[in-house]
Amino acid sequence: MNENGLGCINLCLISQICLYTNRVINMEYHLLVSTSIFLVLVVSFLLHIFTKNKQNKLNHNSPPHAKGGWPIIGHLYLLAGSQIPHKVLSQMAETYGQIFTMKLGIHNVLVVSSREVAKECFTTNDKAFASRPKSRAFEIMGYDNAIFAFSPYGDYWRHIRKIVTCEVLSQKRVEMLENVRVSEVRASVKDIYDAWLINKESQGLDMVKVEMKQWFGNVVLNVVTRIISGRRFRLNDEEGVRVENVVKKFMDLLGVFMVSDYVPFLDRFDIGGHQKEMKMTGKEMDNIIEDWLKTRKQGNEKNDGDQYFMDVLVSVIRDASNNNDFHGYDRDTTIKATCLAIISAGSDTTVVTLTWALSLLLNNPSALKAAQAEIDKHVGRDRLVEESDLKNLVYLNAIIKETLRLYPVVPLSLPHESIEDCIVNGYNVPKGTRLMVNLWKIHHDPNIWPNPSEFKPERFLTSQNDIDLKGKHYELLPFGTGRRMCPGVIFALQVLPLVLASVIQQFVLLTPSNEPIDMSEGSGATIHKTTPLEVLIAPRLSVNMYSGGA
Repeated sequence: MNENGLGCINLCLISQICLYTNRVINMEYHLLVSTSIFLVLVVSFLLHIFTKNKQNKLNHNSPPHAKGGWPIIGHLYLLAGSQIPHKVLSQMAETYGQIFTMKLGIHNVLVVSSREVAKECFTTNDKAFASRPKSRAFEIMGYDNAIFAFSPYGDYWRHIRKIVTCEVLSQKRVEMLENVRVSEVRASVKDIYDAWLINKESQGLDMVKVEMKQWFGNVVLNVVTRIISGRRFRLNDEEGVRVENVVKKFMDLLGVFMVSDYVPFLDRFDIGGHQKEMKMTGKEMDNIIEDWLKTRKQGNEKNDGDQYFMDVLVSVIRDASNNNDFHGYDRDTTIKATCLAIISAGSDTTVVTLTWALSLLLNNPSALKAAQAEIDKHVGRDRLVEESDLKNLVYLNAIIKETLRLYPVVPLSLPHESIEDCIVNGYNVPKGTRLMVNLWKIHHDPNIWPNPSEFKPERFLTSQNDIDLKGKHYELLPFGTGRRMCPGVIFALQVLPLVLASVIQQFVLLTPSNEPIDMSEGSGATIHKTTPLEVLIAPRLSVNMYSGGA
């Protein structure tokens, strides 16, 4: 057989082998494909069953759900109107119980109205509820959620929280700036005395009328801005008026109801035009804080031996980051955002509480006389009250506790958002649920507080004298509790009694008429007194006590 014949045989053999091989490969390929499809179908089926069973389990044991929700907006219409939200939710709790859910736009919200369930949320499930829901206000005005109090749970929040708690608002740091608080309060009190003196000399009147909401706002803002930046000003100066107006606008916009927070697809329409206002106000606020920061960095501001909060932040954040980036934000943005957090948390809340406290005292003259008598006993009339005296003024501190019980500044607490599935009061709560704790309802629970609507500071001297404001007693949580508790509680508990004690020690206080002070509450994120607090004031101490201290 020649080579051509062998070649033909070889070609035939190769052809047969290739044909056989292709058949085998095709059979294996089809088998592989069929097997893969079968496995995908099995896995998909199992996942479907698992997901369905999990969802059924969650739905099977969910908290009671409020009726009356509308398409798309859910129960938003109940909270976005003129009605006061915490009282609306209190009425709903009477129907649905101490724990129930409702729909606010696309979001499922868990509403808690008892201390027992609140305790479970912030102890057993504290980590599960450690995050915050996103807010357009804090995206626009808060450096894209860099304000740590409203930042999502994560590395950035943990790091800044630790810095603020240990370095900025620690007991030691707050005590170091006592002279700032005292001097600012005394300077502001002198302003009232000077107004009284001018009024007496020009009109011969023994008392001067002062709008105390405005006065509290001035003194507290001066205290806060000075401890942050060392900058102080008289609020009738151009810079002071500018800062006051911007801070007020900022706080007002934080309380604005944003439909897009609950129905995101409406964001593009900027309903109400609030986003435009927020961008302008955020820019103005940034310019102010940027100016403070540049001044502190350049060392052009007189230090007076004090290291202000901004100095501490510059030093600590520089040492905490190897480059200019700090968990996704540059250093200056982190510093400015943290200062803005202290301004927003420390000014408005303190002013609101002081306004309610003085209103309650004016409506309860016997309590006012008792507070003044206590100060006269422990301090006297020959010197001014000091922060070191506050621990002895137990009735005054009871007044502050009772004020915060009756009028918690943030009555629905700041919102939380669950980062994992959890069980609350035996109910399944899925990841992504927003938590709203009705502090006002808890603070007015008749099972805890006898005659809950009455102003009765004595309750904190007798049956409930062991209750404090530091988040360990779940029947009284004005500053929150758990991981996201307000870190400024130490600062607040120094400023509140100092300002209130200074006013009631140094002045005779009367209402302009025989009518009680109007106690109408405004609707918003905080419980504001809707009407001005006008008070007739006259000196209570000798003239040499009003020399001022700043």
